[in-house]
Amino acid sequence: MYWIWIRIAAAITALSGVVAGFIVNVDRAAREGQVLGDVLANYFSLFTIVSSLLSVVVLVTAASWSERHPGTSREPLAIALGLAAVAGPVILLGLVYNILLRGLPSEIALGDSAGIALLDSYAIDVLHVVMPIYFVCDLLLAPRRRGLPWWSLAVIVGYPLTWLGYTMVRGELVANPDGSTPWWYPYPFLDPHGAGGYGSVAIYLGAIFAGFLAIGAGIVAIGRYRERRAARHTAAAAAGALPA
Repeated sequence: MYWIWIRIAAAITALSGVVAGFIVNVDRAAREGQVLGDVLANYFSLFTIVSSLLSVVVLVTAASWSERHPGTSREPLAIALGLAAVAGPVILLGLVYNILLRGLPSEIALGDSAGIALLDSYAIDVLHVVMPIYFVCDLLLAPRRRGLPWWSLAVIVGYPLTWLGYTMVRGELVANPDGSTPWWYPYPFLDPHGAGGYGSVAIYLGAIFAGFLAIGAGIVAIGRYRERRAARHTAAAAAGALPA
C-alpha cells in the first residue's frame, strides 16, 4: 500500500513543476510585453509539459486503482500501458535535457526576480531530473507491475511521434512571442532554420526515435522479467506450502 502514496507524491511533485513553470511564463509575458495567450499556447505545447501532465493523470489513476483493489493481483493492462507510455518519454526527456540542453542559457534569465529564477530552476529540475529518476524507480521497484507484450512498443512510441509531427507542423505556423522570428520551435535541435537545416533536424529526429525504441524495449523487457520472477517466487512459495 505504501507505493500508492509514493505515486501520489510523485504526481503532486510533477504538477508542482508544471505550475512553477506556468508562473514563470506568465511573469515573462507580463515583463516582456508578450501576448499571454501565445506564451501559454507554446508552454502547453512543450513535450516536457504535455508528458508531465499525462504522468500526473496516469499516476493518480494507478494509485486510485491500487487503493480500490488491495491484494497481490497484477495491475490492469490499461494502467500498465499508461505507465509505460509516460515513463518512456519522461526518462528520455531526462536524458535529452541533461545531455543536450543542460547549461544552455535560459531564455527568461534576464530580468528575473530572485523568486522567479528560483521557480524556473525548480520547474526544470523537477521535470527533467526528479521525475525521470522516479519513473526508473517505479519501473524497477513498484509492486504488482504487469509485464507487457512486445506490441506495446507501438503505444510507447506512438505518443511522442504524434507530438513530433504536431510540433514540426506547428513550428512554421506560429511566431516567436518575443518577435525575433516568424516561427517557433520548442527545442533548438528541432529548428530547421538553424545550422544544418532540415538535415540536422532529421538526424536528431532519427536519434530521438531510436532512443524511444531503445527505452521502450527496455521498459517492456524489465516488466516481463519482473513478472516472470514474481511468478517463479509465487510457484516456489506454493510448492513449499504443500505437504511432503
